[in-house]
Amino acid sequence: MMAASDRPNGRPMQSTELLDRVDYRLAETEADKETIYQLRYRAYLHEGAIEPRPVHRLADRFDEMPNSWTFGIYVDGELASSLRISVATPDSPDTPAVEAFGDLLRPELDLGKTIVDPNRFVADPLNRTKFPELPYLTLRLAYVACSYFNADIGTATVRAEHQAFYRRVFLHQPLCPPRPYPTLTKPLSLMAVNFPVMREKVFARYPYFQSTFFERRMLFERNLLASPTLSGPEVVSDPMFPRAEIAS
Repeated sequence: MMAASDRPNGRPMQSTELLDRVDYRLAETEADKETIYQLRYRAYLHEGAIEPRPVHRLADRFDEMPNSWTFGIYVDGELASSLRISVATPDSPDTPAVEAFGDLLRPELDLGKTIVDPNRFVADPLNRTKFPELPYLTLRLAYVACSYFNADIGTATVRAEHQAFYRRVFLHQPLCPPRPYPTLTKPLSLMAVNFPVMREKVFARYPYFQSTFFERRMLFERNLLASPTLSGPEVVSDPMFPRAEIAS
């Protein structure tokens, strides 16, 4: 699992220059998915979050679910990290966070809320020192997804030592102590943010987390989804944003 940390000098990325070098690519072909599953394995093994296994890949049932989107984040054309976005609604409640923390999240779904659940956040161990801004660029996808799906809640399932980063950058609050998490050897805690309330505060500090309607639609729209909750984008007049080139 990728350690989400600030830059070595303690200052987060303040410019959008690196976005010009980044592609967010939805993994749709079997080859692209397999590359990401192998990246996950290397990253989790490097962090000591899983035991070695003869098949050097890490995939699960959520990868093929219609309410999940798996992305590769490419810097200068090279796969540097990956993030899966899962979206829980009352009609499609099955996501990793809801499975692991159902006692906390199912009551929110029962109230009709939409939850954006970013998970499987990993990076190539060889690239982590080359791109200290990578945690910000990768997790930006979570805010793009929250805007597209009109999220009420954004979650983060993180180890205890990473809570400070999510609290500082995304204004997340911990909802419970770390607990066992499926497929991983290290416990994770659930953190969450009220996205409609906190989004402008985060955008004020990190304006490159904003996105255009066009970018959101290119990344997340799927014609095969019948649910209007999952296919209907939020129509928001955002300021023009220097968009990373998209390949999907």
